[in-house]
This record gives sequence, structure tokens and C-alpha cells, in this order.
Amino acid sequence: MVFVNEKTYQTYLEEGREEEFHKEYEKALEKVNLGNEYPILVGKDEVKLSDKLIVKTPIDTSKVLGIFQRDDGSNLLNAINVAKEGFKYWKDSDWRDRVELAYKAVKEMRRMKFELAVIITYENGKNRYEAMAEVDEAIDYFNYYAKLLEDNRGFIREMESRIVKGEKAYSVMRPYGTWLIISPFNFPLAITTTMTLGALLTGNTVVVKPSSDTPLSAFMLVSILRKVGFPKEVVNYVTIPGELVDKYLDYVDGFAFTGSREVGHKLLKSFINKKPRPAVLELGGKNATIITAKADLNKAVEGTFRGAFGFGGQKCSATSRVFIEKAVYNEFLAKLKDKIEKTVIGDPRKRETFLGPLINKNAVEKYKKYIKQAIDEGGKILVGGNVIEEEKTYLVQPTVIVDLPYSSSLWKTELFVPILLAKEVENLQEAIKLANDVDYGLTAGIFSEDEKEIEYFFNNIEAGVVYANRISGSTTGGMPGVQPFGGWKDSGWTGKNAGGPYYLLSFMREQARTTYK
Repeated sequence: MVFVNEKTYQTYLEEGREEEFHKEYEKALEKVNLGNEYPILVGKDEVKLSDKLIVKTPIDTSKVLGIFQRDDGSNLLNAINVAKEGFKYWKDSDWRDRVELAYKAVKEMRRMKFELAVIITYENGKNRYEAMAEVDEAIDYFNYYAKLLEDNRGFIREMESRIVKGEKAYSVMRPYGTWLIISPFNFPLAITTTMTLGALLTGNTVVVKPSSDTPLSAFMLVSILRKVGFPKEVVNYVTIPGELVDKYLDYVDGFAFTGSREVGHKLLKSFINKKPRPAVLELGGKNATIITAKADLNKAVEGTFRGAFGFGGQKCSATSRVFIEKAVYNEFLAKLKDKIEKTVIGDPRKRETFLGPLINKNAVEKYKKYIKQAIDEGGKILVGGNVIEEEKTYLVQPTVIVDLPYSSSLWKTELFVPILLAKEVENLQEAIKLANDVDYGLTAGIFSEDEKEIEYFFNNIEAGVVYANRISGSTTGGMPGVQPFGGWKDSGWTGKNAGGPYYLLSFMREQARTTYK
């Protein structure tokens, strides 16, 4: 099989069927029901509790997205035990069977793709284009990881054996056991998919714990996996507040987490303090874009705008710093300001909307806090800086801050809201020095038409995913099988990026098997 990325909207455009895309999305808007109740899934049991988690959509906080169960830990522990029982047989399942199940899941996700995109829009406020791109990304993970297993023959390799007569040696990658999957709100389907599949396809069993803001996409994923034939004991789903999870890490064999550095480090230290065990972590970024004097400014403005303000900057890969060479500083910012002022902000269900709501009230409070801090410390707002609505929905303006002293902590803090800090630099060398001057190392971008500048950037920037002249998002939008996604320094842990050729190895350990005649 040849791997090809799933690019739904682009395909509709190329085939002259854009209006059909919008009709399908709007049909799904009418089809998706809000307010249903969803159980915890533990093995064959569907569990409902007296304590409920009422999740409202950030699009309209008067509307209930769904009613979920608020576990106190007892069901999580039960799910872990069930998954451990499932591991006893799943670890020895044929990798070819797992691949076949993955391809079955692809067919089901394609059938449901517009419904899944609408659910994402309601869950976290993504516009229709970004929501569909997330569904595409999830499908890509299924296809790409299944192909990896095929290409590597289940990661079973015959070794050289030339010294001892009758010796037969193999390297076999084996699963660890039961994994806890802790997923974030910003990519509730795609990131949950990559972590869950990474474990499942390599013979591990899982308990999926979604973000309390966005539990529905994860429920849909687990339901699809079970529907196509993944055993129920093998893939479980528990909704539990994040602050209760820590003490249950003692009972699992590995965990995968995407979220803030602070939470990730706390969980990791607790986890490996007990005994050495694997963890897969993606812990955010403070991503920089560099604009040199040799940049095409039209490309630079579009790419920086999309990188900084796509999904309101609520991406670990979002552009949060831009360093601009002195010769083009004023012109670039003038063009960027003009672009931002034309941003359509509002209901993400509408086709013209670029920026929908932030995820919750707390995000709006962070936005206001950071704006105030920037002003108090001497920064100036070039554009934006205002809250549009914070009760019925959570709308804020994309914001660019200039003249902020470099001593401000905002230069090194992951903000996760649509705020971009801009700074003038003398040359590319200074820009790269500043770009690297953070604990994070996730993504970075450059705009330059000079190949030598681009080469220098690639060779000296400290980040796991780097782009040159990326118009669709200067630091964002890595695609499975094309741009493996993961960070250096405090942004990651394993060094094996999601959607890349080595990711599955994070969920396995090597066993050397030798027999003699």
C-alpha cells in the first residue's frame, strides 16, 4: 500500500466541488445531536454514575454538548485491571490482524468524517476547515501506522548469525502492557488517535482518559475502534478529572500524555520515581518565526498569521514569537496588522469564520492577564487586545504586541491564546539566538528566499519540526508521514515524533531471541 494523506477540503476544491463540501458539513450540523449522555466504557460494561460531568459547547455556553460520568478513580482502576487481563491475549495477537482492524477503522471514519468534524467544532470551537483537517489527521495516523507495521513486518527481524553453527537469531519488538492515554482539548480526535493507536497497534492495551473539556471525540474514537473489532477489554474509556489521575499511574505499564510542561513533568517524575517505565510526552512549545530581509513578505504575513492565530493560538505548535530583520520590520508589521484587522471572528459553524471561541472562561482570563502584563511591562498593542464576548461564548481578538522588553517572562512562557510577540533584530544570527533562548524546542519557521539562510536556519535552530516559507502556517500543520511531529528540549521526551517512522517504537521494547540446533 502507498500512503497518501487524507486531504478532504483540498480534494473537494481540486475537483470543483467546494459547495458540496459545505453542504455535507451543514447537513452534518443538522444531524449531530447535542445533550446526549455517554457512559464510561470498561471492558464489556457501559457504566453510568450518579456524579455527572456536564460539558457545554464553547460556541454557546447555554447549550449542553453532552453529559458524561465523573469517575472518582474506582472505574479507572477497574479499567486498568480489565486492560491488563486483555493484554494477556492481545500481546500475542498477529500484527497482520491489527493492521486489518486499522484499515477497517479508516473506512468507518471516512464514512463519519463530516459528523466527526462537526463534533470537533462543537467541542472546542474549531472552524469547519480546521475541524475537517483534524479528522483527516486522525485517518492519516491509522493508515500510516498500519503501513509502518506492514513495512517492518511487525518489527520482527532476522539477525546475522555467522559465528555459531545452527544458531538462529531474531530481534522482536514486544509490547509493554497497559497504557494510560491522557489526551488534550485542542486535538481531541487526532492526538487521542496517535497515542491510542501507537499503543494498540503494537500489542499494548489502553485506557483512554480524555480532556474534561472535550470528552466526546475520544468517546467516538473508542466506539469506532470497538465497532470494527478491537476487543473491548483492549480499549477502554474513562472520564475522570485530571487531578485524580496521578495516583493511578502506579498501576499501568506506560502512559502517553499531551499537554502542558508543568503537568507532564509532574506526572513523569511521579511515574518513573516508582520504577523505570516508558512514557510518551508532548509538552508544548514557545515557537518562533523568523522574517529575514530576503523574505517574500506576502508569504511571511500569511504564514505567520495562520501560524499564530489558527484555532486562536491554542496549538502547541502555534507561532508565539516573531523576530523580524530591521530592514523589513515596519513593512511586515503593517501588512500583518492589515491582515489581522480583516479577521472574521465569531461562530465557527459559519463558513466565513476564521477564528471561533477559546476553549473556556479560564482561557479568556489568561488572555486578559497576559495583555495586562504586557502593557504594565512597557509593551504596546499593535492590533487586537480586546475581549469580544466572555459569557455566552469566548471570543477574543488576535493580538500583536511590540516593544515588549526582552526581560518580560512572556517571551518564554507558553501562552496558548492568540497573542504574538514581535521583536526587531539586526540579522539572522541574532534571530536564531533569541529563538533558541527558551526551554522549549517544538517548532520553528523562517521566511527567506535565500537558500543559504534557510540552510543556516535548519542547521542551528533547536526544534524538532522546522519549516521554511510555509504559507499554510509558519510553525504549524505537520502532517503524518510527511512532517513527523515532536519536540526537543522541554517539548518532548522520547525523541521519536508522532506520525513518523520511529513513533511506534516508543510503545515497544526489544527482545533478542536465539535458538540452536
